[in-house]
Amino acid sequence: MSEYNAGVRVRVPASTANLGPGFDSLGLALDLYTTVEMRRAEDTTTIELHGEQLTDKGIPCDKTNLVYMVAQQVFEKAGASVPELAISMESSIPLTRGLGSSASAIVAALVAANALIGSPLTACELFQLASAIEKHPDNVGASLFGGLVVAYWDGSRAEYIRVEPDPRLEVLVAIPRFQLSTEKARHVLPKEVPMGDAVFNVGHSNLLVAALCTGRLDMIRHAMKDALHQPYRSALVPGMAEILRDAADHGALGIALSGAGPTMLALTDGESGRKDELEAFLNSSFAKVGIEVDTLWLHPETAGPRIEAIEY
Repeated sequence: MSEYNAGVRVRVPASTANLGPGFDSLGLALDLYTTVEMRRAEDTTTIELHGEQLTDKGIPCDKTNLVYMVAQQVFEKAGASVPELAISMESSIPLTRGLGSSASAIVAALVAANALIGSPLTACELFQLASAIEKHPDNVGASLFGGLVVAYWDGSRAEYIRVEPDPRLEVLVAIPRFQLSTEKARHVLPKEVPMGDAVFNVGHSNLLVAALCTGRLDMIRHAMKDALHQPYRSALVPGMAEILRDAADHGALGIALSGAGPTMLALTDGESGRKDELEAFLNSSFAKVGIEVDTLWLHPETAGPRIEAIEY
């Protein structure tokens, strides 16, 4: 690919991670997006934030900005020098809600910076960088490759296999109107788990991947259960335990905490005719515990980043 001398615009999808048992290893791209425009700057770096998800959120607009810092990692790895950048960002992905906002920003920065200097790094190299920055490969893998990503990162290298989502799948998210940092959600997890819980998750994660690969949507209800992280995080999200227990009885194929939360995510069959029932159940379940939520119907996003040249 030739160098984008004028500038580049990159649109990257959101993601949900874990899907219940696939802790730090399963990611699914969703049709919410972060958009980053990037070009070389003449004198000093400038960063502009647009949209309600980014403005007035305390995001830095100097060289401590995540997008700027990630871009510099690309330039360093590629042996290029672009110290000053003009960056513009917009996003429809809620921050700190478990929908991969930071992962999408990381991927957008990697892809934009790489394109700006002629794309010397391969997609695999960008994936390695993204996994090392994020410390797990599920969200960044889904945002980078689209679809469903099954992956691992061992601390030095990441590997993945991409799976095309079943076209019948739709996604309902219930987004509580409070933030839950990934750091806080990880802090409640134990350093060790019983062997029985580990075996439980291995079996359920394997079954979930097999169900998603073969179109056995009926098996998702049984497979999308977890013993490693959701039981420990349920105290952070009022109503979560009851929703995990009962959502399948109201039309969900399966239900899980999206990433580190607090968003709850239900996989559904778009042909089932029970969408209204499920949405009403999620709204009423949170209302019972005094939590305001926004519900949103989404689809798996099968494409990764979209790149286009822009003129200034």
